[in-house]
Amino acid sequence: MLRVYGDIYSGNCFKVKLVLHQLGLPYEWKSVDILKKETRAPAFLAMNPRGQIPVLEIEPGIFLPESNAILHYLADGSDLLPKDRLQRAQVLQWMFFEQYTHEPNVATARFIVRYLGRPPEREEILQRKIADGHEALRVMDLHLATRSFFAAERYSIADIALYAYTHVAAEGGIDLSAYASVRAWLQRVSSQPGYVGMDG
Repeated sequence: MLRVYGDIYSGNCFKVKLVLHQLGLPYEWKSVDILKKETRAPAFLAMNPRGQIPVLEIEPGIFLPESNAILHYLADGSDLLPKDRLQRAQVLQWMFFEQYTHEPNVATARFIVRYLGRPPEREEILQRKIADGHEALRVMDLHLATRSFFAAERYSIADIALYAYTHVAAEGGIDLSAYASVRAWLQRVSSQPGYVGMDG
């Protein structure tokens, strides 16, 4: 059975949980507390030397870190990853956008507020992350203004990757009210078969 090491309230871990549920794959969840530095323990570093969650244990001793790599591995051969060459590349395009432009800002803002309690010494960094998060959301909103989903006009792991932190962006002080297309897309994602919430 697949085993996931992660934190249920982490967006990167939620991506993995969501795709597992939507593909109907059995798995075991092993909770890891990042604030208690459990990702720095020798046993965890043996699975992922970078000390980050999530990690997917595919079989005993075979570990795959990096949330979007895990999504790609799990979705391969399913309807969540198109077979067409260009459409697959477009899925990856948005997954790269998520990791390079979206997640470093939206997720970091949420971490500062939700996990660290918005300490005053982090406020300047928080405001920069919020501003850059809004820039990523503007790009997403423009793209979604004429599309239902991010790639191939169908629900895919590109949507799962971007949904994970977008749907909880308000927890980092990022207001989604200006992004009507993004908000409509969030509703489409949450109505997909097999959908499960972050703490569900």
